[in-house]
Amino acid sequence: MIDSDARRERLFFWLTTIVLLFAGLGLRDPWPADEPRFALVAKQMVESGQWLFPMRGDELYPDKPPLLMWLQAIFYSLTGSLRLSFLLPTLLASLGTLALVRDLGRRLWNPQAGAYAAWALLFAFQFTFQAKRAQIDPLVVFCITLSVYGILRHLLRGPDLKWWLIGWCAAGLGVISKGVGVVALLVLIPAAFAWWRAWLGIGRVRGVAWLGGIGMLLLPILLWLIPMLLSVKASGDPALQGYADNILLKQTAERYAKAWHHHQPWWYFLMVMATQWLPAVAAVPFIAPRWRDALKARDSRVLLLLGWVACVLLFFSLSSGKREVYILPALPMLCVAMGPWLADVVSRRGVRIGAFIAAVLFAGVLLGAGLAAALGHPGFEDRLASIRGTVDGDALGWMLAAIGGAGLIAALILRPRRGVAALYAVLAALWLGYSFIGYPLLNDASSSRGLMRAVGAKIGPEAELALVAWKEQNLLMADRPARTFGFKRDFALQLADARDWQREAPATRWILLHDIALDECIDQARAVDMGIYNRRRWLLLPAAAMRAGCTPTPHSTPEAELAE
Repeated sequence: MIDSDARRERLFFWLTTIVLLFAGLGLRDPWPADEPRFALVAKQMVESGQWLFPMRGDELYPDKPPLLMWLQAIFYSLTGSLRLSFLLPTLLASLGTLALVRDLGRRLWNPQAGAYAAWALLFAFQFTFQAKRAQIDPLVVFCITLSVYGILRHLLRGPDLKWWLIGWCAAGLGVISKGVGVVALLVLIPAAFAWWRAWLGIGRVRGVAWLGGIGMLLLPILLWLIPMLLSVKASGDPALQGYADNILLKQTAERYAKAWHHHQPWWYFLMVMATQWLPAVAAVPFIAPRWRDALKARDSRVLLLLGWVACVLLFFSLSSGKREVYILPALPMLCVAMGPWLADVVSRRGVRIGAFIAAVLFAGVLLGAGLAAALGHPGFEDRLASIRGTVDGDALGWMLAAIGGAGLIAALILRPRRGVAALYAVLAALWLGYSFIGYPLLNDASSSRGLMRAVGAKIGPEAELALVAWKEQNLLMADRPARTFGFKRDFALQLADARDWQREAPATRWILLHDIALDECIDQARAVDMGIYNRRRWLLLPAAAMRAGCTPTPHSTPEAELAE
């Protein structure tokens, strides 16, 4: 690839990346499951000025370290827009991950290897999907990728002590983003094997470098922990002590060793990799013989990359609790390991034809499903409304049809000779259509903006509102300060306190309640049914809906609802 071609490819890659990832920015609010939670915490940080202890409503939020929420709060302070700020950290982190993959492939092999690795990562389904969501995972993927990048630059293209230290510091940042940042350091296991067997192309690490690395790992962790623990000790508050215990023990070691949800079999992540890492992972059978030859030739580059991917896979597979995003940090380095041989894979006639057929079939399925939804039986809309709430099923059908039609046209223009490009074009049509059409169509129902707007219109601007058995999106999207009585607290206790609150000003106070918290002291005939949002039915309760003199039968909230 001559310099001018390389420049054009690089420019086209970054233009494509920015368009795909940033498409739809500002067109939607945070959507469940996790986005409203982190956005709410960040918004409350800015509004309260209290950033050290994350709060969810009137309750501490101890389930995740605060790095993502801090970044969202910073962007919210700078932009004043929640719709922009909640997505910016993960979008920028994903851009950073792609840049690291391109550069590492270039440094370990050549610019073409880095370019092919980055294209493969960009269009891997799980990476793109997560990059466009405001969850912690894209941020922790960036931290882990930066950590492995820095360590490999020192070991394979060094000595470079600066990048060695950056790599360890990035692992520490990964710890305060999700707690699992230290998995980046598993790359030292295949490195130790290479040192032991005297493999080619790997440098040694001196004692002072090890000490410096450990110090840089601890630096960001201690910058968070020391002020937090000192504040806990000074306060003497049992709630803050419970927060510290939860975040340091339950959400890390205990969550891994004794997972209490998301139980999956040991082979679960192999299934995730085989499906959600498409189309990139489809190249593995063609590249595996090249990896075998490289390992026989004692190539430390391939050993460290693939050895680390295997260690990450084993690490997460050993825990009974598994979610598909846990394994995502391994994908960037797998793409780097594939990079040197992807050009050869793409040039194969059978691969090009297979990719073209996949593109046409996928686009055809989207087109057919969309037309069937828009023109077919109305039962589709009824089913959609029962799950998501008030959504225009016809419009969603036409969206799928438009995506499929655009993808099909692009594939036919590119033809089998450019089959991989045709497949990428169909995927690009999917992400663009979903972003520019799907975001506005789904936003009211998915974010609860539609529910909270309807609630505000019903009770009027002067009324007060309380939430019972609520979800984060309800408080986030409320058009006024809403009263809460805990989040994970038993629903019956929340409702009891809400009743007392309502009795103080019955003419102007309303309660919005998820119907799972209903009891026999509520007259449902006088409740206002607000419909289904996020698979839950919501009721608006005036004071008249409370039966006078009634004492509810004690009952407990189902554990599944509290853990959700």
